[in-house]
Amino acid sequence: MMTKIDDLESFFNNALSRYQSGEDILEVIDDFKQITNEIPNHFAAWTCLSWLYLILKKNDDGLFAAKQAVRLNSQDPQARMNLALALLATKNKGVRDHITIIKRLMLMLPDVEAELRISVEDGFTRYPEWPEMKKVKSWLEF
Repeated sequence: MMTKIDDLESFFNNALSRYQSGEDILEVIDDFKQITNEIPNHFAAWTCLSWLYLILKKNDDGLFAAKQAVRLNSQDPQARMNLALALLATKNKGVRDHITIIKRLMLMLPDVEAELRISVEDGFTRYPEWPEMKKVKSWLEF
């Protein structure tokens, strides 16, 4: 018998797969909202939600979600990158600190750089002239 948490984790994986397969963001974003409502400490859902908000140029919502994700898991490089993007987009301070932490994580964990490169490519696919992403990509030196 599956628990509600197991069901929501399956729901999360399904929503992530749908996003990765190219489904419209507006179709997927509500799923991540539901997950964060049901499991407020699901940092990965907050990370995904912040990413989707930023792609949709809903920068204040993206900032809120990114802050939640980093608060729940301060060592997640994607959450940190989302927060840096959101801070830039909303003209807030603190971007440099997050870029520095991401660079440290990339040095310590070799897979991080590859994962972030894929994420950057995905971001430009969904939001081709993403100005904040151009800056972050340059600062991360890839």
